[in-house]
Amino acid sequence: MSETAATARAHGTNAAATTPPAGVEFARAGDSRPTTGPMRSVLAAAAGAASDDLAARVERSRDWRTDYAPLMAELTSLSARDADTAWAIAEAGTAQARRRLVWESAAGAVPLDEVGDADWSVSAVATGQVLGTATPEPTLRVPYRGDVLEGEALVAQLDRWVTAAVVEPSFARAITRVVEHPEWLALPGRTIAMMGAGGELSPLEPFARWGADILAVDLPVEPVWDRIVRMAEQGAGRVRFPVSEDGTPGMDLVGAPAAAAAWLDGHAGEGDAAGSRMVFGMYAYADRGAHVRISMATDLIIERLLAAHPSTALAYLQTPTDAFVVPPEVVAAGHGAWDRRDVKRYLQAPLRVAGRGALFEPSYKSVHDDGTAVADILVPQQGPSYAMAKRLQRWRGISAERAGHTVSFNVAPASWTRSVTKNRVLAAAYKGAGRFGVEIFAADTTRVLMAALLAHDLHHDAGTRTHPERLFADQAAHGGLWRSAYEPKTVLGFAALLGLARL
Repeated sequence: MSETAATARAHGTNAAATTPPAGVEFARAGDSRPTTGPMRSVLAAAAGAASDDLAARVERSRDWRTDYAPLMAELTSLSARDADTAWAIAEAGTAQARRRLVWESAAGAVPLDEVGDADWSVSAVATGQVLGTATPEPTLRVPYRGDVLEGEALVAQLDRWVTAAVVEPSFARAITRVVEHPEWLALPGRTIAMMGAGGELSPLEPFARWGADILAVDLPVEPVWDRIVRMAEQGAGRVRFPVSEDGTPGMDLVGAPAAAAAWLDGHAGEGDAAGSRMVFGMYAYADRGAHVRISMATDLIIERLLAAHPSTALAYLQTPTDAFVVPPEVVAAGHGAWDRRDVKRYLQAPLRVAGRGALFEPSYKSVHDDGTAVADILVPQQGPSYAMAKRLQRWRGISAERAGHTVSFNVAPASWTRSVTKNRVLAAAYKGAGRFGVEIFAADTTRVLMAALLAHDLHHDAGTRTHPERLFADQAAHGGLWRSAYEPKTVLGFAALLGLARL
């Protein structure tokens, strides 16, 4: 049975919103809304929690698009110092973002940290739904290179990925547990809210097939909702979504975060007769500064949901092309791969000399006293807005887990998505990455694996982490970037040259 957007109001749970929208913006400066100054100040404030020197260098940056990557990697290294430093960085960065971005409404603009309960007052929003017609899939099935893996075949492939250093052993163990407990896939006792439900790596499609209860939020764009409704109809679960007064499905999180929060609050599990608890999944993406705005809009929503419904769990996907604190065993694997190079070391030697430290450099040349190091894979082509948006999400994850909330924040492998293929340089680097032991995954493989990993995290208690940064290092599927013999950024350019020929 299916209810389309056109008929959603007939079964809507509430009336449509009538309060004028108020959204998250960068502050206006004349006729523009600059992003560089605010983002630089956020990074400087975060750095100031650990190093006055780094904070000053961030503030002095004159070429932000070039400087942001090494500065952010250095901040990541500082976060490895101890748990208190990592928490302080997260809190300082988030607080500054709240001061520098604004809540803009008909009444004017105020900093996000001055938004009060009155600003969040909004009428209720109608709800539509689609009920899937299929039977829930009874096992975990993962599409991979033209085949569908399940059971022993899937476990065997997990072992091959571990052997090839494509995923962490903890990732393979987690997915193996899901193979052994397929009842986890439908998320019993949970309702999963997906921001950016129509995105390529959104877990909507697998969770619908598994029979989960889903709240889908995405922009009111017809092709997006055609896809969402089709996946919901072909699935086995229930998909509910916000509906505007004219019957259009969807909602702009950035333009109307208060309305989105009110709608989600109305469906939060602790208020349902069934007692289902909510999972808030962040899968929304946008280009440039809009991605930062989405991250801050959802952060405001998350804060209110966690306060009203403490059992709410948070779920994020993290790109592998960032900077991460990796544990000693990963560092040792990178050093071992460097030592095991065969004839390549002789072929690469003249290029290393000519490159003056920019080509074929060994991984993890700088190691912390505790054996950890930073896997610095920040790709400048992605831009500072993307990096800052993902960092804001990481800071929220660290703070939420410290407060005792369940957080699933997993590194997904580099995947062939539209955002990658439209960037020719990045697409070329992905195409040539296999020459250096890096596997780029198809989006449909990543989508199912990461959905299964979330199901695992909601059912398996990992215990207390030894350091906040382990939130990202545990269960990582980095595609081979972390355990490479080479500093990734010193081979990606060469990989791009090889990939251009293949493209």
